Amino acid sequence: MKMVLRWFPHGDDSVTLQQIRQIPGVSGVATCLPKIPVGEIWHSVEIERVKQEVTEAGLEMEVIESVNIHEDIKKGFPSRDRYINNYIETIQNLGKAGVRCLCYNFMPVLDWARSDLAFSLADGSTVLSYRHEQVLKMNPDRMAQEMKKKALGFSLPGWESERLSAMAADIEFYQQFTEDDYWKNMKYFLDAVIPVAEASGIKLAIHPDDPPWPLYGLPKVIIDAEHIRTFLNLNSSENNGLTFCTGSLGSNMDNDLPSMITEFGKTNRIHFAHLRNIKHLDKKDFDESAHLSSCGDLDMFEICKALLDTGFDGYIRPDHGRMIWGEKARPGYGLYDRALGASYLLGLWEAIGKMAK
Repeated sequence: MKMVLRWFPHGDDSVTLQQIRQIPGVSGVATCLPKIPVGEIWHSVEIERVKQEVTEAGLEMEVIESVNIHEDIKKGFPSRDRYINNYIETIQNLGKAGVRCLCYNFMPVLDWARSDLAFSLADGSTVLSYRHEQVLKMNPDRMAQEMKKKALGFSLPGWESERLSAMAADIEFYQQFTEDDYWKNMKYFLDAVIPVAEASGIKLAIHPDDPPWPLYGLPKVIIDAEHIRTFLNLNSSENNGLTFCTGSLGSNMDNDLPSMITEFGKTNRIHFAHLRNIKHLDKKDFDESAHLSSCGDLDMFEICKALLDTGFDGYIRPDHGRMIWGEKARPGYGLYDRALGASYLLGLWEAIGKMAK
């Protein structure tokens, strides 16, 4: 297992590579090229420029997040083949640069949704929070505006700012979609890119829907064990796998996370794990929390044990952290609480591994 931290290049991060390098046990970063428009090719020269910055800091760049999939691919438009070909070339270029894991998602229109990016907890820290009825009352445009206000001038990971003006039309388009329509478009994409990923030595790791339930009538398909089985059966290659995000999947209180890890880990289909904790206030209302099991509803000991028991040898990163100690940073991606989370998770991993011997 390798512990990594998400990092945003081109000066779009308050956290430096030197600071990440000083977190014991963190070997690299999961990064991206956010300046490249969605659907366009990530060229080798741009990839190598970021890789050089990372390696000069003494870190590895084996994980890439957010090579976003163009909406035309999700919609099944005739233009999708051009964007798929661009995605294929991007995969090839990433493979040449030594990238071994690519985290992406197939969520329509909205990459993720929250009602508040800076909800205050009793201890004075702030977190990302979700109140379902509040989100339903906010039209997506207003939600995007509110989120941007609290992003402190940083970009919102996964959100395509250039598409915000088309959000209402996109959502209306998807009202005619069935789940089967969406599966067909996912399979078309997977069958085109998976052979290239195999040849390039890259594991594709899809991220679950966040939150994992219907929202604005959009198709949600990476939400529970049954749907994940369907997804993995679309293409049987081991390179077609998962980013197991405990915060996303754990938002649904019916999901048994250790059981899911055991099922999908035994077939080597979990390539990346985002580990964060959440505290439910109701079935569809929650606050993100510190990583410790005692701070949220998710049992991080059992989650880490299930990963270790299945022989997981991929990548883990501490997911969203709180804003603590007066830090001003992109919501969820400050340094301090994620560093604490990484240390906690590495401690759990070491203890569980020694107990098993």
